[in-house]
Amino acid sequence: MPYVAIKCYPRPQEKLDDMVEKMNQLLMDAWGCPPETITISLEQIEPENWEEKVGAPEIEAKEDLMMILHGEKRF
Repeated sequence: MPYVAIKCYPRPQEKLDDMVEKMNQLLMDAWGCPPETITISLEQIEPENWEEKVGAPEIEAKEDLMMILHGEKRF
């Protein structure tokens, strides 16, 4: 607890590393998670494959679970 799966367009490795480190620290700070309980995965998806691999099966199919959808807060 927690497990965070991030899918994004390709980015430079240093940007990915920085974002994951900040996410890790945020979970420790905001939720009080010990580091050993945090798991973060990151998968880069090419833009031309986004709709097939992420849009339809993960965003559209689970729209009711989205906390922020297309930049809009839903809470």
